[in-house]
Amino acid sequence: MKTLDTNVWFYAFTDSQGLAKHERAKQLIALGDIGISLQTIGEVCNSLLRKAHFDESQIQNIIRSFYRHYEPMVPTEQDFLKASELRKRYHFSHWDSLMIAAALHAGASIFYSEDMQDGLVVDGTLTIRNPFR
Repeated sequence: MKTLDTNVWFYAFTDSQGLAKHERAKQLIALGDIGISLQTIGEVCNSLLRKAHFDESQIQNIIRSFYRHYEPMVPTEQDFLKASELRKRYHFSHWDSLMIAAALHAGASIFYSEDMQDGLVVDGTLTIRNPFR
């Protein structure tokens, strides 16, 4: 299983950052076997509202699509505690550490992000990859 950072989802929904990123993000999603956290859904919707000026009907369709195609990961107490541990160990931001903790909890092996250290292996099981390199 793989997980995608908010920006990768954003690029899949809009080509505002270039056609190459748009197409690459869509390719990753088309491969399937994706986990998504509630946090990521919220961040994607917020980004699309603010940066791409999506209207509420578009956002509602995206939310429905997420729930139709994926089983969103609900954070647990253990996920929040794991995120705290990850912040101490790897110096991730609060929000990034929560996404990484959710990915670990779900058993993901790859976390696609252009904002984090490409090639970093977290807890020996989750590799961060920049899909646009």
